[in-house]
Amino acid sequence: MAAARDFLYLGFDFSTQQLKVVAVDGNLSVVHQNNVQFDSELPEFRTQGGVHIHADKLTALDLLLDKMKRAGLDFSRVRALSGSGQQHGSVFWRKGASETLKQLDPDQDLNQLLQDSFSVSDCPVWMDSSSTQQCHELQAAAGGALRLAEITGSRAYERFTGNQIAKLRQTRPNEFQDAEVTLKRISLVSSFAASLFLGDYAAIDFSDGSGMNLLDIRTRTWSKICLEATAPHLDRLLGTPLPSTSVLGPVSSYFVQRYGFSDGCRVVAFTGDNPASLAGMRLQQGDIAVSLGTSDTVFLWLQQPRPALEGHVFCNPVDWQAYMALLCFKNGSLTRERIRNECTEGSWEHFSASLRDTPLGNNGHIGLYFDTMEITPPAVGVHRFDGDDNEVSSLSPQVEVRALVEGQFLSRRLHGERLGYSISKTPPIVHAVLSDVFNAPVYTIDLSNSTCLGAAYRALHGN
Repeated sequence: MAAARDFLYLGFDFSTQQLKVVAVDGNLSVVHQNNVQFDSELPEFRTQGGVHIHADKLTALDLLLDKMKRAGLDFSRVRALSGSGQQHGSVFWRKGASETLKQLDPDQDLNQLLQDSFSVSDCPVWMDSSSTQQCHELQAAAGGALRLAEITGSRAYERFTGNQIAKLRQTRPNEFQDAEVTLKRISLVSSFAASLFLGDYAAIDFSDGSGMNLLDIRTRTWSKICLEATAPHLDRLLGTPLPSTSVLGPVSSYFVQRYGFSDGCRVVAFTGDNPASLAGMRLQQGDIAVSLGTSDTVFLWLQQPRPALEGHVFCNPVDWQAYMALLCFKNGSLTRERIRNECTEGSWEHFSASLRDTPLGNNGHIGLYFDTMEITPPAVGVHRFDGDDNEVSSLSPQVEVRALVEGQFLSRRLHGERLGYSISKTPPIVHAVLSDVFNAPVYTIDLSNSTCLGAAYRALHGN
């Protein structure tokens, strides 16, 4: 048994395209990182973007743990582990799978052992947006889109798990009826992954459960209205949700015998990738995190949420009595790069100089830049306004740069406030504008893998 100072904590991320892991010590210092790329390292599954749930991820976990062992990681030092999964994906366990999980043979691979444990093949994932009809039906049953958002934290979204389950039941009735005979449990990707390590069905956590359009985020129980509108006996199939910080139990003997984990290693509830990112960025009450990428994402820690038709409110993965908000903006770095190319000759240095040389507030000039159909709000087109609030066809290059950046960040703040907040490689000067808009200091994280890191932190926190 390792001494307390030598304990390690593992955080896994079962994402769309790869399986990743981070190990931290008791001081939260990263001591190991590793990954398996589905497309390149598991070509036998012929994935494109790694969208299978079952076989490739089971094989990937075996491969990842083998890589960690070859790299010299001592699994006996692991005190606790947790993880995250791509949100909204589902796994349908066949009757008898629980017994199989409890009796895994350490001499065989997980894919061999569990290949007959699933009752539905090709389960939907977050990229499936074909359940529009089911979204309308759910919103009607709940009393409208806003009422559904007040209950579950979001209006109905096609990628959310409840609507995917309803579509499966309606459009593949024979398969679903057969599944109803053999089906024992429906997991999210996160709780599916936790089940592997636990050796039994793992509970869905409050935070990832908030991304299903099924969980009442106030009572933290399944909404009866939403369940009845989705499928019969669904509460029995989903199991009872638990706080995201719950210790589910000791790690399965399979991992003790096959890889040398300590039988004292604990499995902390897994959660979704977005909630895990909030934990990885160590947000606290009143904090904001902004991820600037192809799409921009805003994370907010909330105490008194106000769900709206745009954005999402989830139960908080760190403090089960608090909440988090998530806002996605489609027009992010590609739009900034377009303005950089048009106004500053493709130079981030000149882009930054334009921001430095123009005043805070841009003398009233502002712009809304929706090159493609935006998510928040649903709009498209470019609209520029001068200091007198008149729409104009163009602005000077320097003014346009600040109009873009301030316009983007003001939009992020506005939509965050509506949900209850009171107040790609990006050039550093942009952080100063972000600080001005949100009236808060800006810090940058020194590890890009915040999802895995958040899972490792949660393993330590839960333990």
